[in-house]
Amino acid sequence: MKKFENFVHNILKSKVKKTLVIVLTAVAFFASLMMFPTKLVLAKMLPGKSDNTYSIYVDTPTASSIEETKKVTSCITNILTKEKYVKNMSIFYGQGIPLDYAGLVKGASMKRTENVTEISVNLTDKHTRKEPSFLMTQRLRPIIDKECGHIISGSTIKLVEQPSGPPTLASIVVEVQGDNIKQSRELSVEVANILSNTKGLVDIDVMADDIYDTYKLIPNIDKVARSGLAIKQINNILYLAFEGMVIATKNSENHSDQIPIFLILSDKTKRLSDSSQDAIRSKLTSLNLMNQRGMMVPLSEVVDIKKVKSEPMIMHKDLKRMINVIAETDMVSQVYPLLDAREKMIEHFSKNYTVEKAGFSTYMFDLYLTDKQTGEKFLLRWDGEMKVT
Repeated sequence: MKKFENFVHNILKSKVKKTLVIVLTAVAFFASLMMFPTKLVLAKMLPGKSDNTYSIYVDTPTASSIEETKKVTSCITNILTKEKYVKNMSIFYGQGIPLDYAGLVKGASMKRTENVTEISVNLTDKHTRKEPSFLMTQRLRPIIDKECGHIISGSTIKLVEQPSGPPTLASIVVEVQGDNIKQSRELSVEVANILSNTKGLVDIDVMADDIYDTYKLIPNIDKVARSGLAIKQINNILYLAFEGMVIATKNSENHSDQIPIFLILSDKTKRLSDSSQDAIRSKLTSLNLMNQRGMMVPLSEVVDIKKVKSEPMIMHKDLKRMINVIAETDMVSQVYPLLDAREKMIEHFSKNYTVEKAGFSTYMFDLYLTDKQTGEKFLLRWDGEMKVT
């Protein structure tokens, strides 16, 4: 002990020795950091967590019907029922799983459309199960994708495990920020294609609604007045025929909230022979209303059909428009796929954009893109589990 004290005192007394120790410590520190990019040591931010549950997110293309979503979901549940470690499961059509820890930041509360489904899969106790949940999801992912991914073209199926640490949107997140929303959507698709071709990444998804054709049914006020009908009368029959509506509520001692009573004309009125304007007009012709003079008036005579593009959801962060592209890692660290994908993006986008790398900071993986023709600026900001941890 005395020798060690003398050794320390000798260093502290000499200015040269103190400087040498600081330099050697700094060199050792940076040399240890270089072990990760050089792959002398393989790093993993957080270990895999074996849990008694995991979730499956099903996203069919925007504007898909609930029947189409159910086809994909049924295929998945048929596969899961054959698993010996699956105890039971709960299916939530058109909404997120309530009280889901991982879903807190994954946007489950915003899911309110027919093209989404979340499945909560409950497993046998992890202490008596030979296969950890993270290995089970890794094994089932290609099976489910092969059997169910092609049923509805453009569907994405994500197997989501309970996070080992703080919940994040995904293991790897690329925020595509820019004022030109159309070009941002194109950039996000290119980013997703690069991530899809990066080894070690799965469940790639672009968190943006597809743009598709829709039809607006607009009551013609002049024709409605001349036909002896009321606007409210037409609106009600349109909702009853195509959507359905709540007409009353029921109280029950078993429920804290009122139970809505939902009414629809029939299941046939909601269905069209095809997605053309003629099919909608034919459906309107089959719906008749009685006016004040006792005459039956077909809806096609008083309702105009207007074809418009859908309005996709626009996401903002720090008052900037953005589109998230997410990906999960398949039993590998987030570091190496991120670095590989980033190099591919630099090479790919250099053809049409001036690419600038961010400086040494918490955003050091970010890429600043400037369109060579228009001068418009875009930002590819990296986020996800590695950023949080």
